[in-house]
Amino acid sequence: MEFKELAAKRYSVRQFDEKPVEQEKIDMILESARIAPTAANRQPQKIKVITSEEELKKVDVCTPCRFKAPLVFLVCYDKSECWGRTFDSATSGTVDASIIITHMMLQAEDLGIGTTWVMHFDPKKAVEEFNLPENYIPISFLVAGYPAVDAVPAPGHSIRKKIEEILFL
Repeated sequence: MEFKELAAKRYSVRQFDEKPVEQEKIDMILESARIAPTAANRQPQKIKVITSEEELKKVDVCTPCRFKAPLVFLVCYDKSECWGRTFDSATSGTVDASIIITHMMLQAEDLGIGTTWVMHFDPKKAVEEFNLPENYIPISFLVAGYPAVDAVPAPGHSIRKKIEEILFL
């Protein structure tokens, strides 16, 4: 599949089949995160793979947006490993995590696995529920699984601004 077709086909899945995602597909999604570019190649991403009922319930404590997905990736960055911009001390962690999540979503789509990037969660609860080290900053839950037979994109999914509306001089 061409990249543009893959990117256009991908949508946020909110209805999942119960079928578990095979380990080899999970490994391929994780590999796409591993090879994603990060600032100064610092690779501060830290990812927790969540598949057990016990840990999926912890996700549910943090967000109402798991949509009964059988697989969740908790994506964090290690703030002690980030690149820092000298002009204003901004760090790359959120951008690095966002890049790797994008790679993961597109790899999943290529494998027939649906995903939804969930930023609507309580980060303090994520730290508590998953006993994250102090230097790990949770950025997103990436919920994943096989889309349910009746899963469809949200209304308005394919509505995009014209290119002229996103450019500025």
